[in-house]
Amino acid sequence: MKRFLFIALVGAVMVSCKSNSGIVTSKSEAKRKGMYSKVSSTQSTNTMEAVTFKKPAVKPVGTIENTTSEIILSENNAKANTTASVFTVDVINEAKNYLGVRYKFAGTTRSGMDCSGLVTTVFKEFDFSLPRSSRDMAKVGTVVTKKNIAPGDLVFFKTNGRSVINHVGIVVDVIGDEFKFIHSSTSRGVIISSNTEPYYKKSFAQANRVF
Repeated sequence: MKRFLFIALVGAVMVSCKSNSGIVTSKSEAKRKGMYSKVSSTQSTNTMEAVTFKKPAVKPVGTIENTTSEIILSENNAKANTTASVFTVDVINEAKNYLGVRYKFAGTTRSGMDCSGLVTTVFKEFDFSLPRSSRDMAKVGTVVTKKNIAPGDLVFFKTNGRSVINHVGIVVDVIGDEFKFIHSSTSRGVIISSNTEPYYKKSFAQANRVF
């Protein structure tokens, strides 16, 4: 009887943790939660808006050309619907392909990557060069206010009580005052987190628009 009660209690705790977690740790989980942008031509769009964009041949801003790629944008994300460019969409899709990759200091490959390694690797795929460190990356582009953050922006943090920027992520969604960003965390690898989480709410430093 005691063993049965123990198993039931453990099961209840596991279910509770799973249902309350806002962190996305894998591509399959992102797809289940409707956060993954790539969709098939047969996927239902009853609650999402399907949009066809063109993939850039020359990726940096101002030189976008046309090859088809598909994404979906959530209806409650008006900011994303109005500001998402072709390049933004492709950058976010590329970043989400790395969900679940483990953390590795100075890593830049699927065998492991750190936060700035993820960002530079994603942008390099589109021939867009960024500095290797998050601190130097924060000097690129234009600083935007928190209320104007949009998908594709880089967000920077001063974590673990640091006085200088030491962490970076890419914004993938904005809903009201909340923004979700993909990054490589030291404890869980490449995941999607929210600025509403106390740790990131406290350590947020700035946001930059680099394209």
